[in-house]
Amino acid sequence: MKLIISSAKVAVSSLLAVTLLSFSCGGTSTKNVVPKPRQAAPAKRSSFSKMISEQQFNELFPQRNKFYTYQAFIKAVDELANISVKVTRRAVSVYQIVRTDKATGKAAIVRQDVDWNEAWAKVKPDSTYSVDYGGFCSGNDAAINKRELAAFFAQIAHETRHGMNGEYKDGLMLLHEDNTTLNYFGDSDEYPPYKGQKYYGRGPMQISYNGNYGYASDCIFGDEKILLNNPGLVETDPVVAFKTAVYFWMTPQTQKPSAHDVMTGKWQPTVVDKAKGRTPGFGMTINIVNGELECNKGDDMYNMKDRIGFYQAFLVKLGVIDPNCACSCGKMEPYRN
Repeated sequence: MKLIISSAKVAVSSLLAVTLLSFSCGGTSTKNVVPKPRQAAPAKRSSFSKMISEQQFNELFPQRNKFYTYQAFIKAVDELANISVKVTRRAVSVYQIVRTDKATGKAAIVRQDVDWNEAWAKVKPDSTYSVDYGGFCSGNDAAINKRELAAFFAQIAHETRHGMNGEYKDGLMLLHEDNTTLNYFGDSDEYPPYKGQKYYGRGPMQISYNGNYGYASDCIFGDEKILLNNPGLVETDPVVAFKTAVYFWMTPQTQKPSAHDVMTGKWQPTVVDKAKGRTPGFGMTINIVNGELECNKGDDMYNMKDRIGFYQAFLVKLGVIDPNCACSCGKMEPYRN
């Protein structure tokens, strides 16, 4: 999975390729605390362990690398559930990110591009979206939650599989992509590569490129340097690894909706989307993750079929059905930057 934060470029890896968000903004960022009245602490959220048991997790990933533990997954989801972000964009490529720690009620500007207050940027219409990471598989409809979890697991299983094809037991095996020599350096004034570090695909969603590590780090930790300066955390700390995967699943990209919004029914196609064959369903999540390589290529595309196979197998194991699944993206036009 490649989530590139640079002005309109999409890059794909040669092996576990996934299309990622791309944008770049000039200058340096300013980080300030956003004044906010003191509020009562929110009610404590139930642990995600109530959604899936360790036994179920083990049955879904029987051949997984010991790095990917059930405990790390639950901790990642529970901790990230305390975070929400508000992303505002001016003049196409000038960004502000406000990150809120719901446990404390504190909000802070973790990114504000140097041109944010320029007159030319202010006159351009703003676009804003908010992401509550606590919404991951936690809506009011239990069946929808299970379908979303099956879809999420299907995508990370395919991205990290290494074993017998077609049995859907070989997910969560790879910690990083095979070829770690490629230069995953993208244009990003906001998230420049740190000297000596490599940004190849790592973790359940195979996050890559310096822009993606920096953007994910801002949202997850409130500090771009944590992952930008030490991308190896994604393959050495399993909680961080799972956090990057949930972050990707929940966060919209420049042109694309989030996979979460697709699987929960929040996203509905525009007239343009309908003309390009984009419809709600699991197939749309494939378009989000790796559409440029796998979608609009007919229904016999192997990687697409493998993702669908994982989804259908996981639905059964989670005890839910998707009777109206639009599973294929074979006739769905991918997004292009």
